[in-house]
Amino acid sequence: MSLKPNGLARAAVRFKPASFAGTFVALMMSALIVTACGVLLETGLRASVPAERYAGAPVVAAADQSARVVADTVDGPEETAYPLPDTARVDAGLAARAARAPGAAVAVPDFTFPVLRGTPTSGALTGHGWGSHVFTGTALSEGTAPHPGEVVLGTDAARAARAGVGDTVTLETADGRAGFRVSGLAEAGAGDTAGGGGAAAWFADDEASVLAGHPGRADAIAVLAEDGTDPDGLAAAVGASLAGSGAHVLTGDDRGEVEDHTLAYAKETLFAIGASFGAIATLVAVFTAAGTVALSVGQRSREFALLRAVGATPRQIRRAVASEALLVAPLAGLIGCLPGIGLAHWWFGQMQDRGAVPDAVELHVSGFPLLAAVAVGLLTALGAGWAAGRRPARIKPGQALAEASVERLRPGVVRTVLGLAAVGGGSVLAGVAASAAGSDAANASLGVVMLFMLAVALLGPVLARLCAALFGLLLRGGGASASLAAANSRTNARRLASAITPIVLAMAFASTLVFMHTSESHVASEQLRDGVTADHVVTNPAGLPADAADRAARVPGVDAAVSLLDTQVLVPVRGGGETSLQGTATQGVSGSGARLAKVQDLDVREGSLDRVGEGRIAVDRTLATAAGAGLGDTLPLHLPDGTKAAPEIVAVYGRGMGLPAVTMDRASLDGHLTSPFADTLLVSGGEAGPLGALGEVTDASGYALAQNVDREFGAWANYVMAAVLGGFAAIAAVNTLVMTVLDRRRELHTLRLVGSTRRQVLRMLGWESLLVSAAGVVLGTAIAMITLTPMMRGLTGESPHVPPLLYGAFAATAVALGLAAVALPARAALRERQG
Repeated sequence: MSLKPNGLARAAVRFKPASFAGTFVALMMSALIVTACGVLLETGLRASVPAERYAGAPVVAAADQSARVVADTVDGPEETAYPLPDTARVDAGLAARAARAPGAAVAVPDFTFPVLRGTPTSGALTGHGWGSHVFTGTALSEGTAPHPGEVVLGTDAARAARAGVGDTVTLETADGRAGFRVSGLAEAGAGDTAGGGGAAAWFADDEASVLAGHPGRADAIAVLAEDGTDPDGLAAAVGASLAGSGAHVLTGDDRGEVEDHTLAYAKETLFAIGASFGAIATLVAVFTAAGTVALSVGQRSREFALLRAVGATPRQIRRAVASEALLVAPLAGLIGCLPGIGLAHWWFGQMQDRGAVPDAVELHVSGFPLLAAVAVGLLTALGAGWAAGRRPARIKPGQALAEASVERLRPGVVRTVLGLAAVGGGSVLAGVAASAAGSDAANASLGVVMLFMLAVALLGPVLARLCAALFGLLLRGGGASASLAAANSRTNARRLASAITPIVLAMAFASTLVFMHTSESHVASEQLRDGVTADHVVTNPAGLPADAADRAARVPGVDAAVSLLDTQVLVPVRGGGETSLQGTATQGVSGSGARLAKVQDLDVREGSLDRVGEGRIAVDRTLATAAGAGLGDTLPLHLPDGTKAAPEIVAVYGRGMGLPAVTMDRASLDGHLTSPFADTLLVSGGEAGPLGALGEVTDASGYALAQNVDREFGAWANYVMAAVLGGFAAIAAVNTLVMTVLDRRRELHTLRLVGSTRRQVLRMLGWESLLVSAAGVVLGTAIAMITLTPMMRGLTGESPHVPPLLYGAFAATAVALGLAAVALPARAALRERQG
């Protein structure tokens, strides 16, 4: 064998491919994870949707659709943007200024708003200002353009209403219910049918903003260009004309963000998965791959000792290990990129199917995530190989042979110190999380799980010996095979630690992600079930009429009826020493707090709901803690369209997870929402029959079930992340166990030579596998509970909810995988000897 470094590496890979198979699989899986998360991150950064409604308007002026927070950092002021829950609008009068810009042919204020038909169960129309027809392509097929008090109906809407030109139709808008004369019929153009707009109605521009509920304000200003005018030049001219107005001038795909607000949330979702989860997944992947590389190098300590004995220098050993990484890692990374792209495609498609990402957004696959995946794998292999090969390359040849024959019992000083430091840091963070609330508790808990996982990796041999000693006491009653398994485990603690660590990873991360959701869902379901005390719940997808509560109250036997308009507001909360804006579920209530208390039990802890009104709100206690506010304080917040407000907190309640965390009067939301119509009507007393005229009627339990179904995307997202991390760690565990069994073929053959039967050897390995699986499950469960307990205390005020059957499935899967990963290669090794 050549003693040249590259020759050593090539010979090792060529003549002992089994030693590198596990390393190859680990690095390939690492590349898969990094590629998938990197592709989703890049897609989130580049995501855009083409303009549909504004496709015919080369320039659009609109308000900033984000609320911004400026924080002082060491690098200076840093601004963070948060997408608004609803549309921020601009002064409709800006259209006149934009029309005077050089190159502008016409500028039109655009309005889009829901309109209810005459009866609550007839559905809704989409209302627009008639002026928008110049860029949407809508054209009259009969009659004339509308004047105030008139409407142009789309052909579908006219057919459904059985109305023609000159007839009067009753419609309800934010301005109330009124009759409108049909002045004409129109065929909706591409801009008005974009996104499945459905039946439409057009009103006079002069009254459209009033009917939409925000007088004098427009969704956007669409600017059309004169012939031969360049869009960029027109945008610059319009920007100069609107200087100081606060309006943003947009062209190209940026126009699509104005008409599709889901894009901002899709970007957040993709960024959260690609960056936040991706960072954790990458750390886990690197962490696991490094352990596998170290195990592979450690398994060949006898070979390195022999090489040192025949004259190989320390430098040659180190270069051989580095060359092995160069031979294996790039190929493993490139092969791993292909399934990584496939995983990203599947993940992205599932998010689109669930409505989290607009269909118009496309997945971006470039070379950057692929290069990052290969580079991460290569650096991991080089770093882990250098660390694992440092000692066999450094010690004297005679000492190397002695150490290769017997495992070192004493752990390294540096490794021990770092491991104890990780334990101490995790314990401190667990205390911080226990005393924190909201996002602070969640952020601290993330550090807890990472530090304890690092401690398990560093102190693995010590923990393995403790587990072997503890479980060895239990194995004494299992016969000779069990006793031999216990003795093997105590003697080969490093090998045992290599097998235990991936199982701990799988159990800890999967349990944390899944049981975090089950805990939140359990508390939310209980709060929702206990919080809705109404006898009947009325819902209508199109929206409920403004007088729905009054009409329900007139039904015989009804004690109270309250309509709720569900939306979100942005509340500044403190987390990690910084202020961020948190999208918070909000209900706008029609009626007094006393009436609300008859249909909804918010579990008021302080103050009274009776005082909720203009400039006064009630909030959940967890939100109040996160925002640093209490009873009697003002809470600065952003209303759905971004308008700033600072209402007084007049009540603090305890059911803000199952029910909205902010309760305010309905009138305070007027003019700040696209849809002015309530979503839900809660009714106490009376019969359900007469309420059917308003919408679908169910009881409190049926309503609670429907609300729980709405949380399915959050559950799905957590389960997918748990499957990705847990599945990767599980594969790594199987890979490691297979590597250790194949490395023990000489030992297994020796046991057969001294008289052990094939069945006894397999039973010994089965007991070892059971020990490894049990230790991994126990340690992983302990880390998950140490992480979840303070997190859930901060988020929900209760202990984690762990469904026994689900936990049992996790533990059983870990044990089954461990047994299979040991039994199959062991049987193959024993058959090989017999052959």
